[in-house]
Amino acid sequence: MEPQFFAERNSGLAKHCMISEEVPMNRFGLLLVLLFLLSAVNAGATQQGQSALRSFKIMDACAKQAQTAFPDFNADSNAKRDAKLKACLNANGLPPREPLAQPGPR
Repeated sequence: MEPQFFAERNSGLAKHCMISEEVPMNRFGLLLVLLFLLSAVNAGATQQGQSALRSFKIMDACAKQAQTAFPDFNADSNAKRDAKLKACLNANGLPPREPLAQPGPR
Protein backbone atom coordinates (compact mmCIF):
# COMPACT_ATOMS: atom_id res chain seq x y z
CA MET A 1 0.00 0.00 0.00
CA GLU A 2 1.41 3.37 -0.97
CA PRO A 3 1.51 6.25 1.54
CA GLN A 4 -1.02 9.00 1.04
CA PHE A 5 0.32 12.51 0.89
CA PHE A 6 -1.80 15.58 1.63
CA ALA A 7 -1.90 16.72 -1.97
CA GLU A 8 -2.73 13.25 -3.27
CA ARG A 9 -5.48 12.07 -0.89
CA ASN A 10 -8.45 10.26 -2.32
CA SER A 11 -10.93 13.00 -1.48
CA GLY A 12 -9.26 15.54 -3.74
CA LEU A 13 -9.85 18.20 -1.09
CA ALA A 14 -6.25 19.39 -1.19
CA LYS A 15 -6.48 20.24 -4.88
CA HIS A 16 -9.38 22.60 -4.23
CA CYS A 17 -7.90 24.30 -1.14
CA MET A 18 -5.88 27.47 -1.43
CA ILE A 19 -3.45 26.27 1.28
CA SER A 20 -0.04 25.26 0.07
CA GLU A 21 2.03 22.57 1.73
CA GLU A 22 4.35 25.14 3.33
CA VAL A 23 1.70 27.08 5.25
CA PRO A 24 1.22 24.53 8.07
CA MET A 25 4.96 24.61 8.78
CA ASN A 26 4.89 28.42 8.81
CA ARG A 27 2.02 28.32 11.30
CA PHE A 28 3.95 25.84 13.41
CA GLY A 29 7.01 28.10 13.38
CA LEU A 30 4.91 31.11 14.31
CA LEU A 31 3.39 29.15 17.17
CA LEU A 32 6.85 28.22 18.44
CA VAL A 33 8.01 31.83 18.29
CA LEU A 34 4.94 33.01 20.21
CA LEU A 35 5.40 30.32 22.88
CA PHE A 36 9.06 31.28 23.25
CA LEU A 37 8.20 34.95 23.68
CA LEU A 38 5.51 34.19 26.25
CA SER A 39 7.84 31.95 28.23
CA ALA A 40 10.54 34.63 28.18
CA VAL A 41 8.09 37.19 29.56
CA ASN A 42 6.98 34.85 32.37
CA ALA A 43 10.52 33.74 33.24
CA GLY A 44 11.32 36.76 35.39
CA ALA A 45 11.73 35.66 39.01
CA THR A 46 9.72 37.34 41.73
CA GLN A 47 11.35 39.08 44.64
CA GLN A 48 10.37 36.21 46.96
CA GLY A 49 11.90 33.69 44.56
CA GLN A 50 15.16 35.63 44.37
CA SER A 51 15.29 35.88 48.15
CA ALA A 52 14.68 32.14 48.52
CA LEU A 53 17.43 31.33 46.01
CA ARG A 54 19.84 33.60 47.88
CA SER A 55 18.99 31.83 51.13
CA PHE A 56 19.48 28.40 49.55
CA LYS A 57 22.90 29.44 48.22
CA ILE A 58 23.97 30.62 51.67
CA MET A 59 22.66 27.39 53.22
CA ASP A 60 24.64 25.34 50.73
CA ALA A 61 27.77 27.39 51.42
CA CYS A 62 27.35 26.79 55.18
CA ALA A 63 26.93 23.06 54.61
CA LYS A 64 30.04 22.98 52.43
CA GLN A 65 32.08 24.85 55.05
CA ALA A 66 30.95 22.45 57.77
CA GLN A 67 31.73 19.42 55.60
CA THR A 68 35.24 20.64 54.72
CA ALA A 69 35.95 21.49 58.39
CA PHE A 70 34.90 18.03 59.61
CA PRO A 71 35.11 15.54 56.71
CA ASP A 72 35.13 12.34 58.80
CA PHE A 73 31.96 10.34 59.38
CA ASN A 74 32.25 9.33 63.01
CA ALA A 75 30.03 10.41 65.91
CA ASP A 76 32.38 13.15 67.10
CA SER A 77 32.82 14.72 63.64
CA ASN A 78 29.10 14.49 62.90
CA ALA A 79 28.28 16.38 66.11
CA LYS A 80 30.91 19.06 65.39
CA ARG A 81 29.74 19.38 61.77
CA ASP A 82 26.12 19.84 62.87
CA ALA A 83 27.15 22.44 65.44
CA LYS A 84 29.21 24.37 62.86
CA LEU A 85 26.33 24.24 60.35
CA LYS A 86 23.85 25.46 62.97
CA ALA A 87 26.19 28.32 63.99
CA CYS A 88 26.71 29.39 60.37
CA LEU A 89 22.99 29.35 59.62
CA ASN A 90 22.26 31.27 62.83
CA ALA A 91 24.93 33.87 61.97
CA ASN A 92 23.26 34.47 58.59
CA GLY A 93 19.75 34.66 60.05
CA LEU A 94 18.58 31.43 58.42
CA PRO A 95 16.45 28.70 59.99
CA PRO A 96 18.23 25.55 61.16
CA ARG A 97 18.01 22.44 59.04
CA GLU A 98 15.97 19.51 60.21
CA PRO A 99 18.12 16.58 61.27
CA LEU A 100 18.03 13.56 59.03
CA ALA A 101 16.01 10.63 60.30
CA GLN A 102 18.23 8.01 61.85
CA PRO A 103 17.57 4.50 60.54
CA GLY A 104 16.08 2.23 63.18
CA PRO A 105 17.07 -1.34 63.93
CA ARG A 106 16.10 -3.90 61.37
